[in-house]
Amino acid sequence: MPVIAVVWIALSGGTENLQHILQTVLPRATLRTLSLVLLTGLVSCLFGIVTAWLVTAFRFPLRRLLSVALVLPLAIPSYIGAYTFVEFLDFTGPVQSFYRSLFGFQSARDYWFPDIRSLGGAVLIMSSVLYPYVYLACRSSFLMQGRAAADVARTLGSGPLRTMLRIQLPMARPAIVIGLTLVTMETLNDIGAVEYLGVNTLTFSIYDTWLNRGSLPGAAQLSLVLLAFVAVLIAIERLARQRQRFSVNRTTALVNDQLRPKLNGLSGWLAALLCFIPVAIGFLLPFLMLLSYALRRLELLADPRLSKALWHSITVSGAAALATVIFGFLLAYTNRTEKRKLAGLAGRIASLGYGMPGTVLAIGVLMPLASFDNAFDALMRSQFGVSTGLLLSGTGFAIFYACTVRFLTMAEGTVEAGFQKLSPHLDMAARTLGRNRAQTLFGVLLPNMRPAILTAALFVFVESMKELSATILLRPFNFNTLATLIYEDASRAQIENASIASLIIVLVGLIPVIIVSRSLER
Repeated sequence: MPVIAVVWIALSGGTENLQHILQTVLPRATLRTLSLVLLTGLVSCLFGIVTAWLVTAFRFPLRRLLSVALVLPLAIPSYIGAYTFVEFLDFTGPVQSFYRSLFGFQSARDYWFPDIRSLGGAVLIMSSVLYPYVYLACRSSFLMQGRAAADVARTLGSGPLRTMLRIQLPMARPAIVIGLTLVTMETLNDIGAVEYLGVNTLTFSIYDTWLNRGSLPGAAQLSLVLLAFVAVLIAIERLARQRQRFSVNRTTALVNDQLRPKLNGLSGWLAALLCFIPVAIGFLLPFLMLLSYALRRLELLADPRLSKALWHSITVSGAAALATVIFGFLLAYTNRTEKRKLAGLAGRIASLGYGMPGTVLAIGVLMPLASFDNAFDALMRSQFGVSTGLLLSGTGFAIFYACTVRFLTMAEGTVEAGFQKLSPHLDMAARTLGRNRAQTLFGVLLPNMRPAILTAALFVFVESMKELSATILLRPFNFNTLATLIYEDASRAQIENASIASLIIVLVGLIPVIIVSRSLER
């Protein structure tokens, strides 16, 4: 429905509106978007591949701790990263203040300092919180390769670096493509960071065209361009996975820690430093700044705005988690029991929601819901003389619906992975022992699927709490979530006031990160 709604609204815009967009908005926004996506992907790959290779190929000081800590930046939403980086590196921040006091400068005209509110600053911030997608994919791929291929290359005279570039890296290409696809989708979805940093991407142009210029058809037409980006991206990712397949011998894929070459002395500490830098930039710096601000603003814990926003976040995120788990379980269970093409097709169609940036999804959700509300209100007025108002678009239901559409694939994928760990013979054994299909589902499968279901619900709950791009457009009046409350405070340059709400989101976001880290260690 959201895709059909966006196409319908775009076609209703007319050619004059389209010509204005093609001449004035689209070229600059497309160039900025491509630049941001390509540079963020490049830096994320650099961080992710190098760190994944180091922690899987060598032993060095603090390796086990750093291998887990490298996942922590996933707990920092990109917009919170942007707010804290600007506070840290701006003119009034600690870095420039120390720089001026050190050299005796009095004003910004006396010296040059890189501007964090720029394309380069956006690339640094986005890649510092998104590189774990590439790191996780590459780390798993390097571990699955084992030592066999690398050892054969070493016996043929290849050094560690050449082995990585010529053997291990090409074998990890499917994993790199998957991680890079996730980085690109998150970059396209972002609106809080790019707006705060002054980088006018397609996502921000959709927001600006709709709210500031009052042109909904123009925003929908830009949305189609952004959807075309996503479609090409998904096609490239699918093609890469089809053309690159590698067989792994499970008996040789297990890497004993003692078999890894040990980096001694300076080289070992240099490897530890290279792994620590992304953690420091992507997690420690934002987290410590938020913590210092929050300790100075503890009185905000009693602020009714914070408690109300927290309640809205919990209710909307909890409802989205429940709905996505139910729908995801139905899709995964049907695909397990029916084995029909239609069941698999339904799952693939449902997964497309994650590829829709939040601003595009907001347009596709709000217009149909508002049309239904207006039609139902008109019906009730004419028949009963009662005004129902905006039942769906005027409440938190629109945000709940958007989060359900966007994160359904996350729940379905997690539940599907849980089903794959259960032997299909389990169903058959229960049926031969006299259980019918419903008894098998509720008495055998559901108890075994409880960890996967709870994990799926947790992931969706956390992602819904962090969601900003759709929420900022769909929220009704006087309805704030933690994410929109942070956005409002940051828009008024009151980052300290947003510190407690930001810290809550980060601490909640740490829960799934810790789960992923523990699974990596196991």
